[in-house]
Amino acid sequence: MATTKQLYGPETAKAIENFPISGERVPIEVIRWLARIKGAAAAVNRELGLLDAKRTSAIEKAAAEVAAGKHDDQFPVDVFQTGSGTSSNMNVNEVIANLAGAGVHPNDHVNMGQSSNDVFPSAVHLAALELVRRELLPALKGLERSLARKAKAFAGVVKAGRTHLMDAVPVTLGQEFSGYAAQIALGIERIEATLGHVGELPLGGTATGTGLNTHPKFAQLVRSRLMREHRIRGLKAPRDRFEAQGNRDALVELSGALKVVAVSLNKIANDIALMGSGPRCGIGELILPELQKGSSIMPGKVNPVIPEVVIQVAAQVIGNDQAITIGGMQGQFELNVRVPLIARNLLQSIKLLSSAARVFAEKCVNGLQANKEGCKRSAEGTLAVATALNRAIGYDKATEIVKKATKTGRPLREVAIEEGVDPELYDATIDLEKIALGNQA
Repeated sequence: MATTKQLYGPETAKAIENFPISGERVPIEVIRWLARIKGAAAAVNRELGLLDAKRTSAIEKAAAEVAAGKHDDQFPVDVFQTGSGTSSNMNVNEVIANLAGAGVHPNDHVNMGQSSNDVFPSAVHLAALELVRRELLPALKGLERSLARKAKAFAGVVKAGRTHLMDAVPVTLGQEFSGYAAQIALGIERIEATLGHVGELPLGGTATGTGLNTHPKFAQLVRSRLMREHRIRGLKAPRDRFEAQGNRDALVELSGALKVVAVSLNKIANDIALMGSGPRCGIGELILPELQKGSSIMPGKVNPVIPEVVIQVAAQVIGNDQAITIGGMQGQFELNVRVPLIARNLLQSIKLLSSAARVFAEKCVNGLQANKEGCKRSAEGTLAVATALNRAIGYDKATEIVKKATKTGRPLREVAIEEGVDPELYDATIDLEKIALGNQA
């Protein structure tokens, strides 16, 4: 929502002048969480007898407006700014102070008990927690369910297995999709396992972790108020305030879990695109939903557009993680000074993965169909089924049969019988469904 007048002050103006870098602003989720912290901090400072009721009320009201997105246009500072996020913290302080009115100072009152060094990273942690829980985990769970449904639907569809991109013993299409569903389930577990650490806020450490100029009860009371008023759970004091101030390891850890999910999505999307290749000259085991024209020149062409989007998102998330890792390495003594970079990339990764997982499920996975003829053709065509004969005729004899069938192009059964394999033994052994079930048969 646009504001009719400029609400920020001189420190914000200096930052605008100093950092004409990307034209990309600090993620608005971070700004809104900074505002929520300011509102909670004012209430707590009033409770502790440090701030009068009039200023407290004015700050709380102004902070609530900012948190609600009513003044989003008042936060123009470039995301590539001072590495502590001081410029954005002052931007929020100034806007809230001006909204609150005369007698409210951006540093003395809005920023009371705080430093950019503890509140800005705290806001990043809070924004990440919110987006992961509200957007990413539901999207991934939806994708997991979609893949699991397809695993069940495709349970009886036998097809060629492939290892090293070469023909291997048969599997079912359902087995492959059960593996995909499990990949996403494990990714969800990995993300959830990081959230306890992300919930450790550096709040209360002020400038260097010592808590200078803040009340000993301030951080605990602010965390409790944030959880109560904004329905965010799992906030707690850091194990060590100096660890929390000097490092952003929890955010690096979360990014690492996101990278694993990106790797999984890339694998699944790539497999689906390959199995859907064709329709006549490719693998042709899946039929993908037709969403749009696949070519501006070739009539009737259909492309795996959603898998391609997912693969591109995966590449971006993996790249973001690399930058986050480098940013996380820049903790120098009592402060990490690459927090805006980490915030930008981490929140972008969360948003991208959320959207990609949701679209992948809704526009691709849910509409997938098994090309049963293509699957049957590949299952019957793989010479690797000869593996099932190993116990009866030995590996070396089976190898001879496979090589002869490959060289001559003749059916495996015909060559095997010619080489002395009993027809009844062959027919009893080379049962494609039984082979696909493996030791579960």
